Amino acid sequence: MLNISKLDVAYGHARALHDVSLTIEKGQMAFIIGRNGAGKTTLLKSIIGLLKPVKGTILYQGQEVSGLSPEKLALQGIRYVAQEKKVFGNLTVRENIEIAAHASREPIARALERVTGLYPKLGDFFNIKAGQLSGGQRQILLVGRALVGDPKLLLIDEPTQGLAAIVIQEIERIFEGLKDRVSALIVEQNLAMVKRLADKIYILKEGKIAKEIVEQAEISDTRKLEEHV
Repeated sequence: MLNISKLDVAYGHARALHDVSLTIEKGQMAFIIGRNGAGKTTLLKSIIGLLKPVKGTILYQGQEVSGLSPEKLALQGIRYVAQEKKVFGNLTVRENIEIAAHASREPIARALERVTGLYPKLGDFFNIKAGQLSGGQRQILLVGRALVGDPKLLLIDEPTQGLAAIVIQEIERIFEGLKDRVSALIVEQNLAMVKRLADKIYILKEGKIAKEIVEQAEISDTRKLEEHV
């Protein structure tokens, strides 16, 4: 599904990612963990085309995609949910979903059904301005919007940051329902959720992949993971 090889990314003369390689298979849910400034967001932005790599390759379904715009990548089935939880605040929840449907060329009725299938309670807010939603509701809306058009790969940056424990439980339930339906690469610091959902974990340290964890026993060892966040 996604194969990144020897990726370098820089901000001016400052190298942010060094020789990063990773692989996400079809249906896998992989997580990136690491301390602040490790390059986690930079990696996602590089995959989605918001940053241009200095060198390296990004293969998606066997095709080189580095250098393509975010819009073209979205149409090819890669969706990005940024950390900032930004919705179209002056538009209703329904209108936010309609915009995603138009961009992905999916019928509006199907898009609305897809989002409410993910989180039925969101249907109660269709006529409410998205800016009036809580942080957790906005995050769920953003994930739902990203699923419009039936993408193959989700890139999600810090989905539970700043949210209450009860909302984090809802988001974990949503992600659990997505397992095996869509591939995902998620930046996350909530290690309890990571260890329950991860098929694979990449530890990013100072712009480099310090470790790849695929063994379930090691994924479940919270103490070892805590050393890296």
